[in-house]
Amino acid sequence: MGSLNRRLGIAALGTALLLPMTALAQDEVVEQIELGLELYQEEDYGGAITELEFAINDIRKLMSGRIAATFPEAPAGWSADEVASAGGGGAAAMLGGGGSMLERQYRQDDGNGQLEASMMIDNPMVQGMAAMFNNPALVAAQPNTERIRLGRESAIVKWEPNRSRAEVTLLLDGRILMQVKGQNLESQDAAVELMRGWDLDAVREQAAR
Repeated sequence: MGSLNRRLGIAALGTALLLPMTALAQDEVVEQIELGLELYQEEDYGGAITELEFAINDIRKLMSGRIAATFPEAPAGWSADEVASAGGGGAAAMLGGGGSMLERQYRQDDGNGQLEASMMIDNPMVQGMAAMFNNPALVAAQPNTERIRLGRESAIVKWEPNRSRAEVTLLLDGRILMQVKGQNLESQDAAVELMRGWDLDAVREQAAR
């Protein structure tokens, strides 16, 4: 019996050591929230706010990491960098509440083509784009611009052949702005196909309020 208990204990220890970092981060968030609640009950409101703000920031980092996993992989003939915040510092950008933007860079292996996929959620700039998406006349008035279908969603594509530049913009659920910008391209196809490769269902799931 003692031998069995030891084996069970070793197995449990091995399982604990294999816990993903996200689980450890979630444990820290729980501790921060519980400490914030204790401080609130002790009427240490300043301390409670500090702990809860740390918890909110860590939750946003967890959310950003999961959203980063939805970015499309590099298409055939291209290479991709890791997803990072627009200002650098990895994928721990604090999306939501006017937070920063996540982006991923792609490079053509045997050419000079470059693509950049980016996403903003609940940012004031997103609301500004909604007016164009909801007004066909505004889209038609833009030079070299057209509206295309991506499954059940629609996107706006701008192709500048004289500059070899493309821009594909998709507004998801009125609050998630997704863009693919490309330069040194032979056509808009590479940018459009990269946008098609985005897992929109996963984006909706991870960005849910």
